[in-house]
Amino acid sequence: MSWKISLGVEQILDKGKDGDALTRDEALSLMHLELESRETYALMECANHLSRTLFGTKGEKHFHIGLNVEPCPMDCSFCALTRQAGVFTEKIDFSLDQILSWARQGEAEGADAFNLMSTGTFSFDSLLEIGRNLKREVNVPLVANARDINHTEGEMLVDAGFVGFYHAVRLGEGKDTPFNPERRIQTIRVLHDVGLKWMNCVEPVGPEHTAEEIVDLMLLARREKATYSGIMRRINFPGSPMERFGMISERRMAQMVAVSRLVMGDTVKAHCTHEPHSLSLIAGANLLFPEVGSSPRDGKADTGEGRGKSVAKCAALFREMEWDPDLPSNCF
Repeated sequence: MSWKISLGVEQILDKGKDGDALTRDEALSLMHLELESRETYALMECANHLSRTLFGTKGEKHFHIGLNVEPCPMDCSFCALTRQAGVFTEKIDFSLDQILSWARQGEAEGADAFNLMSTGTFSFDSLLEIGRNLKREVNVPLVANARDINHTEGEMLVDAGFVGFYHAVRLGEGKDTPFNPERRIQTIRVLHDVGLKWMNCVEPVGPEHTAEEIVDLMLLARREKATYSGIMRRINFPGSPMERFGMISERRMAQMVAVSRLVMGDTVKAHCTHEPHSLSLIAGANLLFPEVGSSPRDGKADTGEGRGKSVAKCAALFREMEWDPDLPSNCF
């Protein structure tokens, strides 16, 4: 029995291991590899090698704090926080005291960043005020995760103490969401103009999405200069309109994480996977998102009491996979 991998895949991996840019066709070839193949394991090893070469042994913990719960009128099909989902019927804005408590806990456990997520109708002024308060109280970089913004709003975020902004052109954008993909890209360019780091993930991946759709968003992340990118799978909450499609496995997600890692090459400061699990940590990922507060993937108002993993649990995952969560962040 031969233990060699195919020459074509070997040539792509030889190119990718040094961070050189892959073509669209090369990335698609890797996406179409059978999961149970030597080539897929070689792909994951190559992505792992690239990350450990460029990122050292740092395991990044970017702490998601969901600021509010509501039956959101934006009605994105994959989100538990929507009116159509019917999971939440009351509007909840978590108190500043609660947000500060979560932040102090996250800082004590070594969070590398705070990702402050809000729904599409959340008050922008409230987001700024929360940022100003956190900036005074904790010494952790602040990343906003909010609606599309313009230049003036971007500058206001910088003045309030934010250093980054998580934003994604989602899979199914404009079909499963009411948002225009081009408007999302405009926001990404606003971030660069005002000096906010653009944080990204290809999401929310489901079995119904084609390799072409997924790879095009990987290439967008490289082209538009994401600080980090990666793969987030869709989680189907009970009653989700997307339940009929099922979900991809963590194993398939790890393969995509590896492809995305080679696509991003030497242009990024970290590479993410979500939700936190170990397999992707040997496939090029070194960034996990602990979570509290609201989450698009959970039926509990505070995902810290549901699906969300704590900073401490993510740190333990890193240590098991021989990443060091205690080193300084590479992203800021």
